[in-house]
Amino acid sequence: MKSGVKQDKRIALFPGSFDPFTNGHLDLARRASALFSEVIVAVAHNPAKTSLFTPEERVDLIERSCAGLKNVRAMQFGGLVVDFAQKCGARVIIRGLRAVSDFEFEFQMALMNRHLAPKLEIVFLMPDQAYTYLNSSLVKEVARHGGEIRGLVPQVVEKRLHERFAREKQPAKPRGRKR
Repeated sequence: MKSGVKQDKRIALFPGSFDPFTNGHLDLARRASALFSEVIVAVAHNPAKTSLFTPEERVDLIERSCAGLKNVRAMQFGGLVVDFAQKCGARVIIRGLRAVSDFEFEFQMALMNRHLAPKLEIVFLMPDQAYTYLNSSLVKEVARHGGEIRGLVPQVVEKRLHERFAREKQPAKPRGRKR
């Protein structure tokens, strides 16, 4: 950088529900961190949806999973992603495409976001081929039934999933008075 020249900070927003954060998400966060000076993994908070983890838990899991990526941080948001992007100073929204089946939905969302915020760019990234079949719903279903999820999610997420589903499987304690 030449003296007196201010370097432009390029902030990218990587939004999603991340319930839970998978190795596919982590792969995309790594890829984005190599392209942008700052990446904000934005955890969508939608009170109408039932999530396994609270937004605060998801932010914590993402921050722990991305600890080695110095220019990546996690935050939660509600409302329109374009409003949050503008609030954070992001000029780019990162979206992942695993397969052709993702494209139609993502394309429609990108066009709507462009309508709402014309100066905001949408960048599509493809994950490593090892994660093209992976999604949070599948991981939750496999974990709920005691299946192997090692390698599908970061270790901290794997541990938290096992703890969460172990609690669900505990028999309910009888209520009432002891005699």
